[in-house]
Amino acid sequence: MGSTNPAAVVVWGGLILGLAFGAVANRTNFCTMGAVSDVVNMGSWGRMRMWLLAIAVAILGTHALHLAGLIDLAKSIYVRPNLTWLSYILGGFLFGVGMTLGSGCGSKTLVRLGGGSLKSVVVFVFFGIAAYMTLKGLFAIWRTAWLDPVAIGLATRSDLPTLISSWGGWNLRAVEIAVVLAVAAGLLAFVFKDRDFRTSFDHVLGGSVVGLTIVGGWYVTGHLGYGENPQTLEDTFFGTNSHTIESLSYTAPVGYTLELLMLWSDKSLTVTFGIAAVAGIVLGSFAYAIASKTFRWEGFAGPEDTANHVIGGILMGFGGVTALGCTVGQGLSGFSTLAAGSILAFFAIVAGAAATMKWQYWRISRE
Repeated sequence: MGSTNPAAVVVWGGLILGLAFGAVANRTNFCTMGAVSDVVNMGSWGRMRMWLLAIAVAILGTHALHLAGLIDLAKSIYVRPNLTWLSYILGGFLFGVGMTLGSGCGSKTLVRLGGGSLKSVVVFVFFGIAAYMTLKGLFAIWRTAWLDPVAIGLATRSDLPTLISSWGGWNLRAVEIAVVLAVAAGLLAFVFKDRDFRTSFDHVLGGSVVGLTIVGGWYVTGHLGYGENPQTLEDTFFGTNSHTIESLSYTAPVGYTLELLMLWSDKSLTVTFGIAAVAGIVLGSFAYAIASKTFRWEGFAGPEDTANHVIGGILMGFGGVTALGCTVGQGLSGFSTLAAGSILAFFAIVAGAAATMKWQYWRISRE
């Protein structure tokens, strides 16, 4: 990359991708909690199809980069051989509960924050604190002692192509192509069979652009940010908190964002890809809200509403880190690698959200 600082390239890339995600998510009302709510409460699959379209685009683009040798998904945290199934299930379920109580997942919280929601300020703070506590604080002790040890140790990477290839003794590249095309084709067939979805510009735009931001994240961190460390002379990934290849995720990065803001004078802390993406999504949403004249201040309806959002933020922070990602981190970035754990976390998140919505409806009907 010549004299260009790869870490700076990665950070700027994260900011640009966050800006695109935030603006488009605000315009199209891209929201995974909303997608589940529409299905559970109204039988409407429009926003769920938008999410599934984003997954399909992310899968195709991500594996195209991998097969072309531009990135190495084997370095991703999602495909490691240690399948912590309990963490995926419990963490994902709790995240689903939390995002329902908090009126949206991590990315939606940031989008709403940019649109003027004071509720989201509170969720953001408790979400970030709980995430950091689960990464390095009190909650981390519980997570590492009780949840993460419950795992299945695999002899290979935990993504579907590798697992299938190892099981059948088939060529990995051929299996990867076949699995990617089969999964993506199935998702796209389901998404576009609906005429209302096909004719909705916003739905197609939202799913396509969000999916492409995931692909862009892998390329920025895994290709542009990969190179030789001048101090150690070893190949490394620059500009990421995990020090490996990443794409968009909004749980741990929110915790790291709060850490940086609180300890700004600590020179060991720097802006990373994830932190820049967090800032980008808020700024992108804010820019669209101002341009479209939809910026509105929003506050809490009362004490119960406040309590729900505080609890929701805490559950999202704990659940998202425990499950190794949120609806974007696991439901899009992780899913794009076809990691078994990411698919498990995806269904656990949906189950947690759906169960909470059913409980809320039951409470309302009793009252």
